[in-house]
Amino acid sequence: MTSTTTNDTFNDGTTFVSGIDLARMFYIEVVRPLMEGRDHSAARLGSGSDVLGFDTPRSTDHGWGPQLHLFVAASEVDTIRTIIDSGLPEEFHGWSVRFGWDEVVVQHHVHVGPLGEWLKSHLGFDPQVDITVQDWLTTPQQLLLEVTAGAVFHDPDGDLRRVRSKLEWYPNDIWLWLLACQWRRIAQEEAFVGRTAEVGDELGSRIVAARIVRDLMRLCFLIERQYAPYSKWLGSTFHNLRIASGLAPHLDAALKATDYPTRETALCSAYEYVAHCYNQLNLTPPVDPEVRMFYKRPFRVLGGDRFAKTCLAAIQDKWLRKQPPVGSIDQFADSTDILSSAHRSRRLTNIYDD
Repeated sequence: MTSTTTNDTFNDGTTFVSGIDLARMFYIEVVRPLMEGRDHSAARLGSGSDVLGFDTPRSTDHGWGPQLHLFVAASEVDTIRTIIDSGLPEEFHGWSVRFGWDEVVVQHHVHVGPLGEWLKSHLGFDPQVDITVQDWLTTPQQLLLEVTAGAVFHDPDGDLRRVRSKLEWYPNDIWLWLLACQWRRIAQEEAFVGRTAEVGDELGSRIVAARIVRDLMRLCFLIERQYAPYSKWLGSTFHNLRIASGLAPHLDAALKATDYPTRETALCSAYEYVAHCYNQLNLTPPVDPEVRMFYKRPFRVLGGDRFAKTCLAAIQDKWLRKQPPVGSIDQFADSTDILSSAHRSRRLTNIYDD
């Protein structure tokens, strides 16, 4: 099968089956019988648009087929790998069981190993034991999603459920600190939309406005206690947030504006909408959500630092309180090569003070 459309059918008339459903059927019909009588957990986790639920027929043109994780005891790995290697069919529901893409060699994609080993490789740490503040801050949200999203097909001992529950969201102090740092990002640039326009730099004003729109969107993920995916799926996931229906029209207007006054008005509406939503969390004392002038300059802003200071004041953790307000790795880095690699992201721990 090949895909030439982006809807739910192929040109040959067959119906698209999502990657999660394909993995579930593959486990039930093929892998589970091979594992009869052997302790294991099974899930579809890790990278891939199907893990986040955004796969379409377009996804099938690249690295597509049945994929599965089997988590087993270390002492069973070699035996079970042999069973899987020899027992898998060549095809499943019309898809090759063994396939490759880019630099990935042709092979089957039933990954067998201990849960802790996979977690450490994927996240850079094993959340089955203690999770440090630095673990939370240097783990990209995309990677956290790749463990907490997806689907679990078999988990008799509850190991996967416990791991996913521990990683469901940040501890309260870290959440407050990330909120503070996100408000700080907005505060640093909100006056630049007007200043660039004032000197005739319309392109610069649009670029800064787009950056602020993105930061407001990421702030909304924090407000709703949802991890934000990397850029390809940021907009799609944002529209699933409760806040999106009321906020998106203001963000769209800011991006479409062809002059500064229109752009400023749209951004101000967005600022106030998000500020009201933040206050409804009751995490901190409420902050005045109305926009104001930027000191004596003719630019209307929210004053994001007011919200940042309120968040910082509520933090109990002494180490967090003394950190520079750079935020987590998602807030100071946006390279996909960093945000898709635990090995690279954890090397940036030294951005924080000892």
